[in-house]
Amino acid sequence: MSTLSKIEILGGGPGGLYTAILIRRLLPHVKLRVTEQNPEGATFGFGVVFSDRALDFLKADDPETHDLIVPHMERWQDMTLNLPSGQVTLDGVGFTAIGRLELIEILKDRARDLGVEIRFGTVVQSLDEFDADLVIGADGLNSLMRRSLEDQFRPTVEHFDNHFAWFGATIPFDTLTQTFIETDKGPLNAHHYRFAPDRSTFIVECEDATYRAYGFEEMGEEESAKLCSELFSDVLKGTQLVTNKSMWRQFPRLWCESWIAGRNVLIGDAVHTAHFSIGSGTRLAMEDAIALVHALKDHDDIGEALAAYQAERPPVARKIVDAANTSASWYESFGEKIRLEPMDFAHDYLMRSGRMTEERLRQIAPKFAADYARRNTVTG
Repeated sequence: MSTLSKIEILGGGPGGLYTAILIRRLLPHVKLRVTEQNPEGATFGFGVVFSDRALDFLKADDPETHDLIVPHMERWQDMTLNLPSGQVTLDGVGFTAIGRLELIEILKDRARDLGVEIRFGTVVQSLDEFDADLVIGADGLNSLMRRSLEDQFRPTVEHFDNHFAWFGATIPFDTLTQTFIETDKGPLNAHHYRFAPDRSTFIVECEDATYRAYGFEEMGEEESAKLCSELFSDVLKGTQLVTNKSMWRQFPRLWCESWIAGRNVLIGDAVHTAHFSIGSGTRLAMEDAIALVHALKDHDDIGEALAAYQAERPPVARKIVDAANTSASWYESFGEKIRLEPMDFAHDYLMRSGRMTEERLRQIAPKFAADYARRNTVTG
């Protein structure tokens, strides 16, 4: 039997910090340290979005942390689709959001209050630098752990065709909004939502042909932000987009066949990715953390605990990841869809992940569902 006395966590994002909090709560005897390559107080990206019920898991498992986060969140009950031919409101499609840096600061302070040692600004070159019974890789898409043990984790990585860039806006939006526009060089889409009373995330997305027609690949961050500010000037009310590592990318579909390699284990974006169109990446990482730490608590032997995590968690995460991939695929041809009537477009949008049924739609968005059914009755 192999017992647990020392854990190292690689990565100080939400997933890594929340893992540390859980370990300190549920395994108080274990020596623990978090190592993060970025300086304290630095983060990339803007806001983190959750569905309105996505934090219920946190309330059930860790009410103290839940109660620290919730007062800082922006909330709304509807969603808005802006189209060239009109606007549609989707009632009941509620979300919450919080600034990524603010979330990290809350989790960091909570971890330190529980006695967790956190090293910021520390770049780890090799896993050999760690001397621990267990090393947890919460080090994101470019994970050192996954790259170092690739033959054991067996990752598959593919990319969607669409390109996107993650900007910020200095104005709030009433709801999570999708703004679709047609231009002489092709269609573009913006996903935007407020994460603070005066700040919003603003993700611009376009198909490959539009990306190349505009020459985005040749632009720097500021030039790209300026052009996108002009393209979406109506919804931005003339304000300028803000950059923070806002390079254009193609979203990666990452999945590891194994989540464990000896005494090394992956969570979050290091082991799987979920497209931003369903807003589940941070939630998945935190749920990974819960599954892993509970497995460690429930099994005295480390090997048995990791085997339990491998058996139980991937099938659950896979359902959400698959839904996210299906949702992302819908966006690959949104240029054709925006020619639909607004109500038809909205219905098609709501059905995009493959998890929605007409009955569920009537429960979630009763007003839209009734309006859609009434319109089809009148026109049919």
